[in-house]
This record gives sequence, C-alpha cells and structure tokens, in this order.
Amino acid sequence: MLPDISTVKGPYLDDLLFQPRALSDTLANLKSLPDLHPSKYSRIVLTGMGGSFHALHPLHLQLIGHGFTSLMAETSELVYSMPGLLDSRSLLIVVSQSGRSAETLRLLDARGRGVTTIGITNTADSPLASRADATVLTHAGPEYSVSSKTVLAALMALTWVGDCLCGKDLAQTRSELEQTAPAAALYLRRWDHHVAILFSVLQGARHFFFAGRGASLAAAGVGGLIVKEATHAHSEGMSSAAFRHGPFEMLSPEVFVLVFGGDPATAALNEALVEDIRNAGGRACLAATDSDPEPFRLPEVPSPVRPIVEMLPCQMMSLALAAMAGREPGKFERITKVTTTE
Repeated sequence: MLPDISTVKGPYLDDLLFQPRALSDTLANLKSLPDLHPSKYSRIVLTGMGGSFHALHPLHLQLIGHGFTSLMAETSELVYSMPGLLDSRSLLIVVSQSGRSAETLRLLDARGRGVTTIGITNTADSPLASRADATVLTHAGPEYSVSSKTVLAALMALTWVGDCLCGKDLAQTRSELEQTAPAAALYLRRWDHHVAILFSVLQGARHFFFAGRGASLAAAGVGGLIVKEATHAHSEGMSSAAFRHGPFEMLSPEVFVLVFGGDPATAALNEALVEDIRNAGGRACLAATDSDPEPFRLPEVPSPVRPIVEMLPCQMMSLALAAMAGREPGKFERITKVTTTE
C-alpha cells in the first residue's frame, strides 16, 4: 500500500510551492553592485554554512574560469583555521539566509581590517546586511525550516554577483534568470504527480546519495543535506568521481543514487556512473532534461542557471521519503532554523 500523499501537505510544502514567487521577487530587486574593482584583490573568498556553502560552487567555478583566485571555506573553518586568508587584498563573499547565525557573527567580528565584504542574505535587518560593504538581498520571504526557497533565491543572487564581478552583460544575465521562475512553476505544478511516482521509485531504499560534477555540486550537496533534515534518512552529497572512491562498495538494492547530468562536457561520465551503479546491484537515476521517470526530468533553462532547477528533484524526494517514513516533512526536532551555537 502506497503512502497517503496528503500527509506531505504543510508549511514545508508551502515553502516549496512558493519558490517561483521567491525567484521572481528576488530578480525584481537585484541591482548593480558598487564598482569594487575585483582585479585589485589577490583572492576572492567564498563562505557559508550548510546549504549556503553548497550554493557557492557555481560562483566558485565561474570566478576561476574568469581568471580570479577563488577559495571556498565553511565559515567556522575560515574563522578558526584559515584567518590568514582575510586581509586588505581579499574580497569576502558571505552567504547566510538569516545573516545572524553564530558563525556569521563570529566572522563579522573576526575579519581583518580592510576586508571588503559582500553579503547575500534573506534578512534585511540582519548584522550581515548592515555590516557588509555591499549587500544583495534575496526576497524569499519567511521560511519554515529546511532551506529550500532561500537556497534557490541565493543561487539567483550569486549568479548576479558573479556576472557583476566578471563584467558580463547584465541584460543577458537578467534574461537568463527570468526563465527560472516559469520553469520552476511548470515543474512544481505537478508536485503531487512527482511524489506519487517517487513512492514507487524509492520503495525499499535506505541509503541515498546525490552526485554531480562542476556546478551540479551545489545540488548534490544541498540534496544530501535536505533529505537528512526533512526526512531523517541517511543521505550524502558528493562529486560523481568521489562516489567511486568508497561509497561504490556499499551498492545494493537498498542504495539509491541520483546523478545530475550537468554540463555537456562531463555528461557522458555521469551517465556512465548511473549504468555502473545499476550493473553493480544498486539503484540510480539521472537528473537531466530528457530523463525518466518524470520527477528527474529537469526544465529547459540556460546553462548558467541550471543549478537553480537542479534543486527541484531533491525537494520532491524529500517529500516522498518523509511520507514513506510517516514523518511531517521538514519538521525540526533537534535543531532550529538559525544556528546559534558554533
């Protein structure tokens, strides 16, 4: 007997269905950054925690491709283990939905003199928003628990920041970003159909992995995180290559792997991973524009904004797995929305 799909209804699902509006509102409020002259910096340091950290992967790769020295570090590690990265020649980009988590506050106090800071946050009156040299606000609205719509909005903001720093035509950027809200709305319109299909696809699986390469590492990392948070199931996100270095040994019918097709340059490698997992006795599906089953079929959007829509199948999996476990999806029992202890 399949789970009752009505059990997933609640504030977490409401947040997911609000995502097209969150993207539209964020885009409507994006403005050009002050001229920070990025070429004057010896390094650009990207930092965040949880989903905010994983969302930095596409920007990190874009900056490296444009010739910048870009470094990613979790905020707590940056404060306690890598403070030497921050000096007057550093451009610091901080992502924090609340703008007031314990790690963010510590970083704002600990950063060296003259460290230019760009803050990306969903909270206009937060310490990050008020203390950064430049702030990009997302407009996702209040969020119930698991970071979902705030991650999509942050990815949009980070795309904008990257194109500003790299001198891209912002009219083209806006045109690309404008396609994300309709694409997400089209996908989410069939959320109940997606979840119903996933009841069968995921039946009997106990361990879940999300794997990708390049910019798809954002979805892989966030996917592993939200399934843990929203469903209490064991899940991990990693690169497709890393999955072969250890986790491949775990393969059995109880292991399900969602692999993101990603950039055409490495798509064949990701497709091969799916086949190899299946041949080894595991279960795997590819998330791409031509995939089956339908929940893993991504909407068609320009390549630079693909990481935004890659999040959607992960969210549908979290709904299905919570219902299958008899849990309210996204309900926190041991943590809070804003982390106040490092």
